[in-house]
Amino acid sequence: MAQILVVEDESSIADALIFALQADGHVTYWLRFAREAIAHIQQQTTDMVILDVGLPDINGFEACKLIRQCSSVPILFLTARSSEIDRVVGLEIGADDYVTKPFSPREVAARVRVILRRVPSSVLTPIAGVAASAFEIDERRLQIKYRQQPLNLTRHEYQLLECLITHHGQVLSREQLLTAVGIASDAGYERNIDSHIKSLRSKLRLVSPDTDPIQTHRGVGYCYSPEQG
Repeated sequence: MAQILVVEDESSIADALIFALQADGHVTYWLRFAREAIAHIQQQTTDMVILDVGLPDINGFEACKLIRQCSSVPILFLTARSSEIDRVVGLEIGADDYVTKPFSPREVAARVRVILRRVPSSVLTPIAGVAASAFEIDERRLQIKYRQQPLNLTRHEYQLLECLITHHGQVLSREQLLTAVGIASDAGYERNIDSHIKSLRSKLRLVSPDTDPIQTHRGVGYCYSPEQG
């Protein structure tokens, strides 16, 4: 059972989603405005957010950016816009999935189940098998600390960094890293991995400017090298 926040200004759509989610045993909350949703996430336990793009106060993309400043909660976008660029933008700013209207509430509920299965509930632990690791992963809060400093990561950045750390010393291809963030390797997003890695490196340098724990293997992929971190 998860606590799911539905942010949708059309009551008929919200009602259908809430019915499907409650049938799966989830606890649901419904809000019409993005700013109310952000306040809710800051104050209440929230396991997932279903976020409409076309909200009355601020659009869902901007709301997602604001949410990512305070939380790594999984986000599924609902939108009437189905162009590829909108899907790419939604995923790049930290969404976990993207559903276009009209949609089946049962399909959304199924996507919610898939996303929630990817969110573990273990406690804060140092990285196993890496002596004096510079990283700590808090899988419950979806947070990673680097040299004891919490990193402000998007959902996809968190998933990529977690995958690299837990496979330390292994070179992972872009296709393998796409799988780690839950995107099919044939979806055409391989080069987005490079953008996420660039962003991750920038955030790590803010903590430790003279280290570079993520190594590039040209033509192959990336790996986490503990001795460089």
